[in-house]
Order: sequence, then structure tokens, then C-alpha cells
Amino acid sequence: MLLIPYVALLWLPFYNDTRPSLAGFPFFYWYQFLWVPLTSLLLYVVYKGLK
Repeated sequence: MLLIPYVALLWLPFYNDTRPSLAGFPFFYWYQFLWVPLTSLLLYVVYKGLK
């Protein structure tokens, strides 16, 4: 489960684009920022699953 953000951010050709933009930010930037809370959520799920 922890490999999901790793692979999603490692595959650069998938998100190397300016469209669609969100609040003036190109897709390249907001896609990476989106993964910050998603990764935290995944870490929480893994932590609770191991506990």
C-alpha cells in the first residue's frame, strides 16, 4: 500500500503537463501537492492495520 504514492510520483510522464490547471496552478504542481495528504492517509491506514 505504501508503494502507491511512490509509483504515482515516480511515473513522471503521467503528470508532466500544464493542463488541467487548478486555481492557476498547473497539473504538475497540484498533482504532487495532492499526494501529500493522500500519503499521510495511507500511512495512517497502514499504521492502524499493523496495530
